[in-house]
Formats: sequence, structure tokens, C-alpha cells
Amino acid sequence: MEYHDKVLKCAECGSEFVFTAGEQMFFADKGFKNEPKRCKGCKSVRAQGSTGVAPASVQRVETKTVCSQCGKETTVPFKPTQGRPVYCRECFQQRRTVGGAAAEAVGD
Repeated sequence: MEYHDKVLKCAECGSEFVFTAGEQMFFADKGFKNEPKRCKGCKSVRAQGSTGVAPASVQRVETKTVCSQCGKETTVPFKPTQGRPVYCRECFQQRRTVGGAAAEAVGD
């Protein structure tokens, strides 16, 4: 198939940009069905905005549960997986320090 440069309009900023024959060939090789919707500038700004930063609309899950060790009611920042123990902050810290000390004793 023969490809020719196309002029497209950016859905973000409205400016025109060129979808080159080489880019079209690349899209076809990768099996992409849709033409790009954004110019390179808007695409890079959009990509930078999504790296590692959670949108403001996404909220952290807070789940009330009972500590598997001491039985105290606690809140955890995740949804517990069935069958796995969940600990309150104090028991979690205690297990963490005990686990670290045991690992150091084995290493000696």
C-alpha cells in the first residue's frame, strides 16, 4: 500500500499537523486502526500529566476491618484480600520489627 502525508486537526488545540507517510506505515505495521487525534505537542503534554500522578477525582480506599492479631477495629488504606491477615498499625509495626530482627539473626 502506498502512503502519502496527511494533514490532520488536533482534537486538543485545534491546530493542524502532518501525519507523515512514515508514521502511517508505522501505524499499519503495529496494527493501529485509528489515526492520531493530537499533535506531538499536545500528546507529550498529555503523557507528562499522566505519569505517576493520580487524578484529583481518584480517592484512596479506606476500609474498616478487625486486626488479625489483636482483634482491635482498625481502618486500612486498601481493600483487604480474603484469606490474608490484616493488622492494625501497632501490630503491623511490631511484626515488621520482629521480622527484621529475625532476618538479622539469621544473617549473623
